Amino acid sequence: MKSLDVYSRQGCHLCEVLIEEMMPLLRGRLEVVVHDIDGREEWKREYDTRIPVVEYDGELICQYHLDRDALARLLSNIP
Repeated sequence: MKSLDVYSRQGCHLCEVLIEEMMPLLRGRLEVVVHDIDGREEWKREYDTRIPVVEYDGELICQYHLDRDALARLLSNIP
C-alpha cells in the first residue's frame, strides 16, 4: 500500500486536527506515515512553521489545514 507523509510535531493542535479529519477518508486506500519534524534537523529547518504538511511521493498535497479537494483528486488517481 502506498503512503501519505504527514510532517508534524508533538503538541501541534493543527496537526492533530488534520490527521483526525484525514484518517476516515484514507482507510484502506493509503497508509499514513507521521514524521515528527523535531526528530531530524533537515525536517525542522524545512517544515518548522509550516506544519502540518501533507505530501504524497514528494508532492505537496496541503499544509496547515486539510484540503479535502486536493485529497479527493489524489485518491481518484490511486487504483
